[in-house]
Amino acid sequence: MVLDRGQSKNVCVIGAGPSGLVAARELRKEGHTAVVLEQNHDIGGQWLYEPNVEAEDPLGKTKYLNVHSSIYDSLRIASPREIMGFTDFPFLVKKNRDTRRYPGHKELWLYLKDFCEFFGLKEMIRLNTRVEYVGMLDYGDFGQDPKWLVKSREKNAEKTVEQVFDAVVVATGHYSHPRLPSIKGMDAWKRKQIHSHVYRVPEPFTNEVVVIVGNSQSGQDLSMEIVRVAKEVYLSAKTLDITEGLSKVVSKHQNLHLRLQIESLHEDGRVEFEDGSCVIADTIIYCTGYSYSFPFLDTKGIVGVDDNRVGPLFEHTFPPSLAPSLSFIGVPRKLIGFPFFESQAKWIAQVLSGKRRLPSYDDMMLSVKEFYRSRELDGIRKSDTHDIANFEYCDKYADYSESPHLEEWRKILCKSSIINNFTNLETFRDSWGDEDDELLQEAFQSPHFTQLEPQP
Repeated sequence: MVLDRGQSKNVCVIGAGPSGLVAARELRKEGHTAVVLEQNHDIGGQWLYEPNVEAEDPLGKTKYLNVHSSIYDSLRIASPREIMGFTDFPFLVKKNRDTRRYPGHKELWLYLKDFCEFFGLKEMIRLNTRVEYVGMLDYGDFGQDPKWLVKSREKNAEKTVEQVFDAVVVATGHYSHPRLPSIKGMDAWKRKQIHSHVYRVPEPFTNEVVVIVGNSQSGQDLSMEIVRVAKEVYLSAKTLDITEGLSKVVSKHQNLHLRLQIESLHEDGRVEFEDGSCVIADTIIYCTGYSYSFPFLDTKGIVGVDDNRVGPLFEHTFPPSLAPSLSFIGVPRKLIGFPFFESQAKWIAQVLSGKRRLPSYDDMMLSVKEFYRSRELDGIRKSDTHDIANFEYCDKYADYSESPHLEEWRKILCKSSIINNFTNLETFRDSWGDEDDELLQEAFQSPHFTQLEPQP
């Protein structure tokens, strides 16, 4: 529903990664006053590479992490740059920079720096400021949205700063807090165990026997990199039914072995797999994903994380009983992130201004319950609640704020990249079919690329 706009809110955005930056822009565009609190020394969130991980718990078991980014040195983006840009800010090739279709992580960080500069967002951001507490004030007053008390601390400062906001947008990402498996003997195993969160370069594993747990994108990337220096690499997966691309990699390296999941770990260094085989390893690297974590957030139990499901959230964004004064941006996974974050930011900003109205509390809760039920019927685990992998959903979501739907070329290029990844794991970032080249010509002639562009 479209209503008259006019309400200007004082909003705190937590995090200056991609979702926080676009949230700040859309909030300001809609007439709100926004401040972005960022714990690091620069913007970028996950894309701000941090090579120094010595101070981090190797398994990331602490409440507050010392290192936010989980990016390793050699990481290149897994999607072509043409599909990744915000709708009005294409991810262009720049002179004297990384011009590859699948550039390294620094190029994406520089894109975010360009975005921040082009739209004048720097003045809205407080760097080196960690949010320690977010809690409600005046909750329960009939007909009133709660105010929010935010306590933050600047780096090396002794005292916290307290501020009250009309609304809070949580944009802290979901690739920082390690998610670990439960393996018999894990606590007693005396050798090195790390989560991929603290992996940066392969050299520390030279001549070692390494077990990598999990064969998702990071598990595959780390296997291909470490196998060049390690004595042996054992990639432990839930199934031996792997993609053609991974199969090609395994057959290419005599010291790369595929195994089923770990059955148990033993104090003498033995790693026993479900198929009964055994190996004595020097290091285990857990490429087992990440958990949603909001250690600063106190909603009196209204919003929680249960087996990696953040909820209840209407459309992965608004907690029904606290909407619209509390919202989350960037929770969904397995979609084209930046355009989706942008449509989330537009909707949040418009709801806060009064331009759009949310359904009733009862209708939002019913929608959440129906969504959970549909996921269950589709056989999707609770921990994968926020995995979307559905372009129709993204387009439906965009309609909430009258944001543009994803262009067909963007959808097709995304699918093409995924298929190429499955088939040619080692080469998909550097080699693709003629169909992609034809679609790129269409893309470059589309409004996304022909609109007023920032100059190189």
